[in-house]
Amino acid sequence: MKIVSLLFLCIMSQITFGQELFSPSKKVAVRFELTSSGEPIYSVLYEGKEVIKPSKLGILLKDGTRLSKDFNTIDSQIKAVDETWSPVLGEQSNIRNQYNEKSFFLVQKGSNKKLTIVFRAYNEGVAFRYEFPFEKQVDYFVISDELTQFKLTGDHKTFWIPGDYDSQEYPYMETLFSEIDNNKVVMDNGIALKSIKSRFRVQSPLMMKSTKGVYLNIFEAAVVNYPVMHLDVDTSDFTLVSNLTPNAIGDKAYLRTPSVTPWRTIMVSRDARDIVASKLIYNLNEPNRIEDVSWIKPMKYVGIWWEMHVGKSTWDYAGSQNAQNAQNQDLIPSGKHGATTENTKRYIDFAATHGFDGVLVEGWNVGWEDWFGNWKEDVFDFLTPYPDFDLDEVTKYAQSKGVKMIMHHETSGSVGNYERHLDRAMDLMKKHQYPAVKTGYVGRIIPRGEYHDGQAMVNHFNFVAQRMADNKLLLNSHESTRPTGYSRTYPNFFASEAARGNEFNAWSNGNPPMHETILPFTRLLGGAMDYTPGIFEIKMSIYDASKKEQVQTTLAKQLALYVTMYSPLQMAADLPENYERYLDAFQFIKDVPLDWQESRYLEAEPGDYITVVRKDKNSENWFLGAITDEHSRTTDIQLDFLTPGKKYKATIYRDGKKAHWKENPKSYEIQSLTVSHKTKLKLKLANGGGTAISFELLNN
Repeated sequence: MKIVSLLFLCIMSQITFGQELFSPSKKVAVRFELTSSGEPIYSVLYEGKEVIKPSKLGILLKDGTRLSKDFNTIDSQIKAVDETWSPVLGEQSNIRNQYNEKSFFLVQKGSNKKLTIVFRAYNEGVAFRYEFPFEKQVDYFVISDELTQFKLTGDHKTFWIPGDYDSQEYPYMETLFSEIDNNKVVMDNGIALKSIKSRFRVQSPLMMKSTKGVYLNIFEAAVVNYPVMHLDVDTSDFTLVSNLTPNAIGDKAYLRTPSVTPWRTIMVSRDARDIVASKLIYNLNEPNRIEDVSWIKPMKYVGIWWEMHVGKSTWDYAGSQNAQNAQNQDLIPSGKHGATTENTKRYIDFAATHGFDGVLVEGWNVGWEDWFGNWKEDVFDFLTPYPDFDLDEVTKYAQSKGVKMIMHHETSGSVGNYERHLDRAMDLMKKHQYPAVKTGYVGRIIPRGEYHDGQAMVNHFNFVAQRMADNKLLLNSHESTRPTGYSRTYPNFFASEAARGNEFNAWSNGNPPMHETILPFTRLLGGAMDYTPGIFEIKMSIYDASKKEQVQTTLAKQLALYVTMYSPLQMAADLPENYERYLDAFQFIKDVPLDWQESRYLEAEPGDYITVVRKDKNSENWFLGAITDEHSRTTDIQLDFLTPGKKYKATIYRDGKKAHWKENPKSYEIQSLTVSHKTKLKLKLANGGGTAISFELLNN
């Protein structure tokens, strides 16, 4: 017993020194202390140097109690964890969860309130959270503010979007930290609902790079029963302070003991690839709670969706001019409705011909005529189809073709209405064998005054995922809070939007070419995104000669996005007739898998470029995606990830010699050659361009 205790002490001495906690690699450390006035503060070190200067911690309760001073440490506890777990779907088959942890048990003089602060040190960064322990009886309390600081060491390059409580659908700004100012954001950006309450507030995840080449990312993980954290910015001393999304009366969170806050995370590395490849956010979430996961499968789909965005058809059946008739259930068809039985059959035929799993149909159900912007509570019942959409006939036709249908539930932001109808809506899905649903939350939230990022909505989004899991249904949520790794706990929550997606290119100032090089460093750290890539007809003038809007990439980059932007749910978003004109390029979308054994980020620089290779979970084939920003790029890629001694057929989909995202976006070339792990490929990416490659193992 003495030997075991001595061994334990030796191990613990390797991960702590005084109040410092080291990562397993010793490169990262977090330092915690109480000041002379009992204030908890922490700092983060990387390679022995501060990257987060001493920063305050604390919680403000609504009853006036400040859990930020007058503390004593009554105990501490340390442990080391090194485990491996397997995601149901993911970028790799196995994820290592290795960290050192230290918990500090605090008690406040005077109030005698207890607070625990838990730190974890990973090789790629630090995480910490507040815990409110249970004592003799349950204690109910309201959080008015979280006082967490992140004091930076300098004026870092920063990739940011405004701290909007209702939307993440902004193009990223790239400025120095000192230049953050929401007055610089172009507000004519196509976002329907904006709730920016401060000029100096940004969203997390916040990606930064110091002048010394150190990459930093501030985010959060496991947001459960708590509001989303935004960040208030002090540009004068390079400080960030947590800002929790309030509810309709200004409260932040209603909690009871025992409970915990989400993890606050700080990723740090000299190599940007460590940030983009990190699984820190997933590791901080609870393990999978679904026992039988056999029904959770990736899906590649097409759908009646893009044609509405480009103006070819509409979601509504009768048109807004017939809104009053819609109220009276006396619908007069406008002739432009997209979700008809016959049109759906056309998409089903296309999906069956090209081996796609599913078809999404938006606008199938009554209620679209007059809800947008009117803050109506009872818009949809999620059960009643329009007269020209025959649910039974569509179901039988899809089954005869071996194609699954994907349900669409636009809630119009009316959360109570959706929850009241949810069980019946799921019953309808199961009756017609719809395995997945895309939900939407466009517009202001009802109950009135709530925000998309508030505690109530976080609980709603998680509740829907749980109820869908109970019914063995997959969930893809749009206009939701950005994910923070909850798909580890409920892997049926397999995708969401929660960022500026591809559709903005159809009718707004669009997504600049650097947009897709930033999302993997920010939004995608917490979960898969339904970005809806694969647009081949880049310029919207093909539908209306007066339109100037366009997708701000080359066609080849649209292919590469299927690899660089991980998701087990991927849409071939363009119209079937557009793909028919480019079947040779379309082949890559048909071939690329959605679930992976292994992923390697070969090159990465936020705002500039990403090159990633992934190995199919079910074969020995690899796929590569490389994208760049508005600048052209040439790079050499060594294929040493391929199995030594084996030959592969490489099919390369690349930008044409004169391709350019704006001037000549559809120019592409396809080349096939035999390669091995010794081969070096030179990739030439056009301005706003990309390269996609499939590596098929040959029988030697």
